[in-house]
Amino acid sequence: MSGQFRRNCKIWVRVLADLPITGKPAEVRMGRGKGNPTGWIARVSTGQIPFEMDGVSLSNARQAARLAAHKPCSSTKFVQWS
Repeated sequence: MSGQFRRNCKIWVRVLADLPITGKPAEVRMGRGKGNPTGWIARVSTGQIPFEMDGVSLSNARQAARLAAHKPCSSTKFVQWS
């Protein structure tokens, strides 16, 4: 299925990780700034469309979303544009 997606499908990711998560190491004294960035997160609002697919059938899109469903820990819904 991934070969078919590479040839025929276009996928747009509309979510950008833009919020840094900082953390100080253990056993460090207070003060001296906030700490180094340890990772990045993205804020996703309710009703926001994070992914768009084009050039693939609805059944293949549902199967791809089912295979990747363990990544985002939220419920998903398909919206089909006419």
